[in-house]
Amino acid sequence: MSGVLIHLPRGSGDAVTLRLGPGESARFGRGSETIPVELRLVDAAISRLAGEIRVTDDHWQLSNHSTTQSYLVENPEGAGEYLRVPPRRAGAPIPFEFSRVVLPTRGEATVAFQVFAPDHVYLDPAATGGSWGSPTVTAYSLDETAIYFLVLVALCEPRLRDESPVAVPTTPEIVDRLAGLPGCAQLTARAVSSHIDYLADEKTRISAPAETGPGRGPRRNGKREALVGLALRFGLVREEHLALLPPRAGGGEGAAPGRRLGK
Repeated sequence: MSGVLIHLPRGSGDAVTLRLGPGESARFGRGSETIPVELRLVDAAISRLAGEIRVTDDHWQLSNHSTTQSYLVENPEGAGEYLRVPPRRAGAPIPFEFSRVVLPTRGEATVAFQVFAPDHVYLDPAATGGSWGSPTVTAYSLDETAIYFLVLVALCEPRLRDESPVAVPTTPEIVDRLAGLPGCAQLTARAVSSHIDYLADEKTRISAPAETGPGRGPRRNGKREALVGLALRFGLVREEHLALLPPRAGGGEGAAPGRRLGK
């Protein structure tokens, strides 16, 4: 199984993206010289060592080191679904594929970071039943209701519409393309980049080109190209998936207005 991708946005602390493999862990909190943390959260109401994330083979666990505060783990792609992790709870298993960990503060804004879970494996729906041998699983386990899948569809859209044999949409273009969907109005460029990294590194396990240049632009573009190529070759994204996108300006094809896709 693959590991997790943790993204702390700017504002909740120093922006950072971490990758953890099975058996690895990361601590979060305000930290100090004597209490190092991998995710430094900026708020006086948060403990120096607020908690810890630990990765297992097929899920991740959250430990709450606070003696007074509960933490929330939200499923942004569910209909308000969340878990409450009480004070001093150790190793609470988190089942969501995409989660937002929310810590309470004394101000109006909360402090939060995102966690992309280990790759969820699904049985092949065409596999025959049987009590012997190992089960058949899908090679690419994509959740078509997830935001990362919308990002993938938006990446593939120009080639599915035969508009461009070469160009792949940029991050700002994807942000604009998905802005009309419920749950995507606040989607940021950094979040889109995290979804692309998750798709490439965890879901499709493609080999990214070597990094070149201080901005790593060629590497990012190479990852997008590889993602689109694999998704179209194996039929992971097809023409019918274009209906998930909002209508294009000028009456282009897209999803029916008002369709709820979750967050």
